[in-house]
Amino acid sequence: MIRDLLGGEPSLSFEFFPPADAQGRARLNATIDELADLSPTFVSVTCGAGGQGHDRTRDIVVDIATGRSFPAMAHLTCVGHTRAEVDDLLADYAEHGVDDVLALAGDPPPDGTPPRGDFTYASELVDVAGARGDFSICVAAHPEVHPRSPDRASDRRHLADKLERADFAITQFFFDASLYRRLVDELADLGCDKPIVPGLFPVTAPKTVRRFAAMNGTAVPEDLFARLEAAQPGDRRAIAVEAAAVLGQDLLDAGAPGLHVYTMNRPETAVALVRALGLRP
Repeated sequence: MIRDLLGGEPSLSFEFFPPADAQGRARLNATIDELADLSPTFVSVTCGAGGQGHDRTRDIVVDIATGRSFPAMAHLTCVGHTRAEVDDLLADYAEHGVDDVLALAGDPPPDGTPPRGDFTYASELVDVAGARGDFSICVAAHPEVHPRSPDRASDRRHLADKLERADFAITQFFFDASLYRRLVDELADLGCDKPIVPGLFPVTAPKTVRRFAAMNGTAVPEDLFARLEAAQPGDRRAIAVEAAAVLGQDLLDAGAPGLHVYTMNRPETAVALVRALGLRP
């Protein structure tokens, strides 16, 4: 289980999303092959907005869990799931040796239709998975506060409460190491010392990351984004890797238990970042 792999040398993990077609799946498989050479501690696989794509998530996670030397964690969302569906999915994961899940509220459907499902809060999924007793459970943390939280204090209390029942957290991406230090300190003040793994997003597509940041309430460093937007596409990777490596090192120096890299199913930038940080020989 992933919870047993945190706490020694800094962990290294990668996040993938489930592609919608055969061409995308072939590209993802090639990405996993290349990143496997870096001996990741674990990887995770997202699901789409509105609970879409869980079948694709399941297939990718099971393939990794049964064919690779590192664990795969499945994202599991409230949106789009009934209680019976969650129970069946968790049983299927357990049967196939997948024992790590990331419990999330999830994004509403992109077409604006009301989300279906029996769950509202990620903490409900934590309780369902925890009741089985055979899963390592991760939750999401937002250094800049969850966009739907009424205030910082309640956000931190809610996160600390989830982490009492979960094993660790992975953060949304952010660009200022002081935000991570503040998050960890605020949780410590609430008596919570579970591992918080920071999410790192090398920005090779600034327009896309701006859109994600707006959805998540994440502040972007305008100087960096101006450089990226002015640069030729072929030059963006070097700028993105340099900036992400500086942030990643600051986070490790601050005591982060590892780094979780958002890959966008592309290996080149992730490999360059790991090399720049010296996390793998």
